[in-house]
Amino acid sequence: MLLLPEPVRRLAAWCVVLLLVAGVGWIGVRLCGELRTAVTAVLLALLGTALLAPLHRRLVRAGVRRSVSAGLTCVAVVAVVGGAVYIVVAALVDSGDEIIASLRDAGKSLSWHFGAAGTGLDDIAANSRELLRKFGGTAASNVISGVSVVGEGIAIAVLALVLVFFFLRDSHLVLGTLRAVAPGGTADTLEAVARRAYEAVEGFMRGTTLIALIDALCTTVGLLILRVPGALGLGALVFVGAYIPYLGAFLSGAVAVLVALADRGFVIALWTLGVVLAVQLLEGHVLQPVIQSRTVQMHPAVVMVTITAGASVAGILGMLLAVPLTAAAFGVVQELRTRYASSPPGPEPPGPADTPAPERS
Repeated sequence: MLLLPEPVRRLAAWCVVLLLVAGVGWIGVRLCGELRTAVTAVLLALLGTALLAPLHRRLVRAGVRRSVSAGLTCVAVVAVVGGAVYIVVAALVDSGDEIIASLRDAGKSLSWHFGAAGTGLDDIAANSRELLRKFGGTAASNVISGVSVVGEGIAIAVLALVLVFFFLRDSHLVLGTLRAVAPGGTADTLEAVARRAYEAVEGFMRGTTLIALIDALCTTVGLLILRVPGALGLGALVFVGAYIPYLGAFLSGAVAVLVALADRGFVIALWTLGVVLAVQLLEGHVLQPVIQSRTVQMHPAVVMVTITAGASVAGILGMLLAVPLTAAAFGVVQELRTRYASSPPGPEPPGPADTPAPERS
């Protein structure tokens, strides 16, 4: 090894470092997979804390005790999430029969215009209840597995909510704990890195929530004007989908267009598509640059690769967590680059011109 040229030795050292990092990362992923319930709850709690921290701080500044403020904040988030779920479910239940009937009408119209292709769609719509009944029977055979999944989801939600309460209440103690466990003289660096990562996640969550609210309001107003059934539920779906960049907007918009096509016909479906595209243009060219201009900016290609990787690791939950965690990683990298790139260089040895001339006797 010592006989190799210097560039080759450096390349070999970098390869060893990369292998070590990859090995540690692989072990970390496996551990997260084994402890996915606890890890998922902690990550969701961190995202919830980053989103709810401004409200908690305002209550504390208003004179409310930290425990009471954290409890009120958790109650507020439960009310908001529960209300959103109720709106979506109620809208889908209320408009389910109407959507099925509209699909049958659309299938008959297509069969009259296009023959066999439309007849197939008509058959699917006419037999939709039978298909749902068969699907329900298949799902009933796996009820034990379904109960296990539901139980795990409830456990994750409850644990995340409890962790959000403790994270909010004891957030003022975090920096002191980090400085206490920091090795050597790395306390300042560790504190700065933690602050930058948390600020990136908090800024991303706050900006995304505001953008999601504006998108949902604009979409709901447009669907109400077009008299599309289930406009409130579709607007709530747009709000939830906004937390998954690109893919969430595509899926929620596609659902809105299909519902409009089934109930109101081809022309109203085109108008609905126009509303969805207008909202996305507003988000991409106005809301994103203005609202999230101070948060971590990532290239769209990086976001798409991150979402794909998150989906392959943890499904929909991975898609939800991938972007904010990547934003935190970008914040850490930027902080380290800023701190070490701006460190003052060491003293340079004096050159011939800087050497003082000997004094004459």
